[in-house]
Amino acid sequence: MFTVSPSKKPLIDIGANLTHESFKEDFSDVIKRAQSANVQHLVLTGSDLNDSLKAITIATENPSLFSATAGIHPHYADQYNVDTKSKLTELLQQYNVSAVGETGLDFFRDISPRDVQIESFIAHIELAKQFDKPLFLHQRHAHDAFLSILKEHRASLRHVVVHCFTDTAEAMQDYLDLDCYIGITGWICDERRGAHLLNCVDSIPLNRLMIETDAPYLMPRNLRPKPKTRRNEPCTLPIVLETVASVRPETVDALAQATTENAKRFFGLS
Repeated sequence: MFTVSPSKKPLIDIGANLTHESFKEDFSDVIKRAQSANVQHLVLTGSDLNDSLKAITIATENPSLFSATAGIHPHYADQYNVDTKSKLTELLQQYNVSAVGETGLDFFRDISPRDVQIESFIAHIELAKQFDKPLFLHQRHAHDAFLSILKEHRASLRHVVVHCFTDTAEAMQDYLDLDCYIGITGWICDERRGAHLLNCVDSIPLNRLMIETDAPYLMPRNLRPKPKTRRNEPCTLPIVLETVASVRPETVDALAQATTENAKRFFGLS
């Protein structure tokens, strides 16, 4: 299905939406392809209560290969209420839930009202404080509001990653100034939308850089031969790694080792 040269060093995909229905029929094959590409651990993204529970179930069955996040994506922020808070609180006490999220702000589509997104974001921040867990964050077209909230709470938080970063060099520096990690996806492989990242990804300190696929989204457009499917998989993570390495001073192997160590530190992986 994919022709990807495996990484020489083990990789960690910090953001894979493998509870997505598109993986239902061939999940085991997807995992085999990931392992063949030397992706040795995957953090499964929880985007709502149902997905979070599924991610935790998968991680429980194979904790050496998977861990999970638990949260409610800003698209679904209108689902956050007293009941969901109680259920999310229970999920976050599971040993293999490595971060709170996905949470944040998305003003690009405004699927949930902005004020509701802000309330949900702050509620997730408070949960991260309560359980002393890292935050797995999403921000799109909402930098000013997102940064303002993050600044207010950052001193009380543990680790923070702005995952699937697609914004400007200035926004990136704002997050780095708050000692955040930055997650880079196949967006950087898109010559139409992601070319600007090639000019600023080298400004991320090596100890604050992580890589991810955000599968099934964001298929690297520089993958050759061009696949027939639009569904991305974790096995394409080496393409993201190589593209990032092409504009940084480190070798591919050195970058692989650093991003893996960063992910272990961030998510508390052994």
